[in-house]
Amino acid sequence: MSEKFSVMISAEEVAKRIRELAGEISRDYRGKTIHMICVLKGGVYFMTALSNGISEDVPVTLDFMSVSSYGNDTKSSGVVRIVKDLDEPLEGKDVLVVEDIIDSGRTLSYLLDILRTRKPASLKLCTLLDKPSRRVVDVNIDYTGFEIEDRFVLGCGMDYMQKYRNLPYIGVVE
Repeated sequence: MSEKFSVMISAEEVAKRIRELAGEISRDYRGKTIHMICVLKGGVYFMTALSNGISEDVPVTLDFMSVSSYGNDTKSSGVVRIVKDLDEPLEGKDVLVVEDIIDSGRTLSYLLDILRTRKPASLKLCTLLDKPSRRVVDVNIDYTGFEIEDRFVLGCGMDYMQKYRNLPYIGVVE
């Protein structure tokens, strides 16, 4: 491992916060089925841990979506493209979009606008990390794991050149 990084949020803190979020979501969705939509790739680690913590009496269904606003660059082009669409219709479902990190808000704003046209019964957003200082487009986040400063982070699904997604903590690239 040639990259240098340090721990920003420990594995214990991440696990504890995910359990807390799962508890909040279980209470809010009592009596309903949650249709969780994972924004790939990074969101899969968070969504798996989060869904495992949801109460047994709140059924969970899953679907996956992949969007890109980067192309081959390290900066967002501002143009969002759906790379993989959902497998199931959303009409009448209580939808919870699960994302690993939200910074500019462009991609999530675009994605949520598209999902609203598919007529879900409800549509909420959950993110593990939020970087509000980078926000360009206002996005309403219903459940936030941690608010962080503008640093390049990895772990818990977030990567550096496709590596380190599997780290159980949030690291900062030095």
